[in-house]
Amino acid sequence: MKALAAAFLLIILGIEGSGQTSYKDSLQAYIKTYVETHEVVKGQNRKELRFYPVDSSYRVTATFEKTQNGQWFEMPTSGRIKKIFKVYGIISCTLKDTSVKMNLYQSQGLMGSTEYSDYLFLPFTDGTTGVETYESGRYIDLKTTDIKNNLVVVDFNKAYNPYCAYVSGVYNCPIPPPENHLAVAVLAGEKSYGNH
Repeated sequence: MKALAAAFLLIILGIEGSGQTSYKDSLQAYIKTYVETHEVVKGQNRKELRFYPVDSSYRVTATFEKTQNGQWFEMPTSGRIKKIFKVYGIISCTLKDTSVKMNLYQSQGLMGSTEYSDYLFLPFTDGTTGVETYESGRYIDLKTTDIKNNLVVVDFNKAYNPYCAYVSGVYNCPIPPPENHLAVAVLAGEKSYGNH
């Protein structure tokens, strides 16, 4: 009887059986906040921000291999100013039955910042790039603290567009290197801006 009462209490509290729903709800809340606080797209234009339906199969656990003595290099951008990065490590995972590897980058410019010193940058292109998603690729943000026991969770539902997707000729948005082109269509995250 006590077990039944405990199970009932868990259901009332929304703990039992909420795994998939709570993940979807948390991602929808994440996207809602992303839209409401967007720094470039303002007001009614925020209605033009579009996303794939949340799909938990695009949330994957990747193995992480730290790069020893990674060299700083200039990553091309959409503008004249190149940005300085180094390969922090390589992540490997299976995405929709396809094995993928990507470089995870660290920004030289952000390393001196107290707020962003642990920031890692995952730019990528995939089978949707230039079709349903922004033509120059998308980004995912991670932190060094997200890596635990050489594993890191990568959630492609959080993939977002660079600012250049909304305003041209103003920003210097890093262009994902060829090493981070995925031979699979990532039907998750942000879509092209304003296309219906």
